[in-house]
Amino acid sequence: MLRHEFQPGRLVAGFFLAAAGVVYAGDAGGAWEIPWFALIPMVVGGLCLAGAVGVLSHGIRRRRRADREPRPDTPAGVPR
Repeated sequence: MLRHEFQPGRLVAGFFLAAAGVVYAGDAGGAWEIPWFALIPMVVGGLCLAGAVGVLSHGIRRRRRADREPRPDTPAGVPR
């Protein structure tokens, strides 16, 4: 398997969508009874949280990348 960068936003989205699937399957199987509209806030909230986590991780990744690259105004042998 090829290595890839970790994307926590996709992990959060997958968790919430899998949880919504389990809740729906439990309701369809008769294990419990939930109202028809209960999954909408769960899915929308999970997607909003996943978006926030994705933006945050992108900002952290971009800042770390900028810290590793040498600045154009600094000579190569001089520490920052």
